[in-house]
Amino acid sequence: MLSKSRGAVPRRGTRTGPVAGRNRRGTGAALVLMAPFFVLFALATLAPIGYAIYLSLFAQRASGLGFGGTRTVWVGLDNYVRVLTDGGYTSSYLHIAVYALVAVPLVLGLSVAVALLLDSAYAFGRRAAQLGLFVPHLVPGVIAALLWAYLYTPQVSPVVSALNRLSVHVNLLGHTFSYPTLVNVVLWESLGYNIVIYYASLQAIPREMTEAAVVDGSGEWRTAWHIKLPLIRSAVALTAIFSAIGAMQLFAEPLLLSDAGAVGITPTWTPNLYAYSAAFTRSNNYGVAAAAALLLAAFAAVLSFLVSRWAKPWQQT
Repeated sequence: MLSKSRGAVPRRGTRTGPVAGRNRRGTGAALVLMAPFFVLFALATLAPIGYAIYLSLFAQRASGLGFGGTRTVWVGLDNYVRVLTDGGYTSSYLHIAVYALVAVPLVLGLSVAVALLLDSAYAFGRRAAQLGLFVPHLVPGVIAALLWAYLYTPQVSPVVSALNRLSVHVNLLGHTFSYPTLVNVVLWESLGYNIVIYYASLQAIPREMTEAAVVDGSGEWRTAWHIKLPLIRSAVALTAIFSAIGAMQLFAEPLLLSDAGAVGITPTWTPNLYAYSAAFTRSNNYGVAAAAALLLAAFAAVLSFLVSRWAKPWQQT
């Protein structure tokens, strides 16, 4: 028989003594370091979402005969039903879909083409070109929209004046140019950002791979299509997700173009504009605005998930 005074052998994998103490101290230090992030996340994200959910379940009703002001009443899901049955809100998603079908492939395609051109052997002035293409991304969206609204306005635009002198009479704020003018603004803002991401991904490709392709007789076009492009597909998939989310969040550009007189862009042209209009310009109905914003957030989450699933085959293993 084993002596009772003999200590029990600890189980395999059990950490005792100084090792367990160090693990606990490491966990505590990690929690302390992450605490500021979680606090800011709760204050800047979770709290606004919770307040929006609260607002979406209530509405303002006139009390009495209208002489006693308004009172807040519980309406449940009525605000959501009201938003979903509003043709202005549902049509805003159609506008976004048409815009995304034009803008997203155009932005991604041009960005990839320019990045491959900068990475080719025929490119010159790479640093100056990268800086020149990236600078528009540094301009805030509001400022960019104001600049383009000025260039689109017939009475003051030097572009329109130059076209008129060439006997080309167009109204860039007319109904026909609703999508082209908006796509042009967003293209000018986002093209440089995507190019920098793609160019950095191209620079990470081992030179031995492209040199081996050249030795085997592959030209620039074949090397770019069969070697470079497949190796940066993760970056393309990532920017596709960003572009899809950005399309859902369109606000400043269509708002300022609408204020500048764009005929085809209404105050409820996008879901964000619909929520803004409901809260501040139409009826000050914060419940409807909160419901519209939450529905947009849910739709954006589903869209992000679907785009991520679609982009999985493009991601590198």
